Amino acid sequence: MINISDTAQAHFVKLLADQPEGTHIRVFVISPGTAQAECGVSYCPPDAVEVDDTELTFNGFSAMVDEKSAPFLEDASIDFVTDQLGSQLTLKAPNAKMRKVSDDAPLIERIQYVIESEINPQLASHGGNINLIEVTEDKVAVLQFGGGCNGCSMVDVTLKDGIEKQLLEMFSGELVGVKDVTDHQAGEHSYQ
Repeated sequence: MINISDTAQAHFVKLLADQPEGTHIRVFVISPGTAQAECGVSYCPPDAVEVDDTELTFNGFSAMVDEKSAPFLEDASIDFVTDQLGSQLTLKAPNAKMRKVSDDAPLIERIQYVIESEINPQLASHGGNINLIEVTEDKVAVLQFGGGCNGCSMVDVTLKDGIEKQLLEMFSGELVGVKDVTDHQAGEHSYQ
């Protein structure tokens, strides 16, 4: 479920040495399955362990995961990186905003998963996002841009050279094109 690097494991062991006996770490997702999902790590004293927690055993400590967060922490990773600027604990949870879907799920669900887990995080740096409206009978994904993408002068490039290329590659044979149905009017919200 969660991959914790050797350096991060050593970091947690060091931190937990200063805590009361039996203290674990807790890995969690706030607002899982939503665009506002945030992941975190905290101390988990013995009296905070819940009956339905999943216990993941590592070298010298355990990580507790609550039942609600567990499906959204699939393929998550925690690393501890040191560089010229100092040390930093990084937590990556690609499925926090949307639960991972199986390879045999309906096409629309698999496309939606890619949008939420890969495409929208890239567009978020410009304050934008896309929504999947439908997949037509003739295998075209109909998208609507929002946020900073709405009215952006680069939206055609983003659609054709970025999003369409990525989706056609990932869903080869199942998808033949991507169409934008957004009424793009430049405004204060647009990233230009």
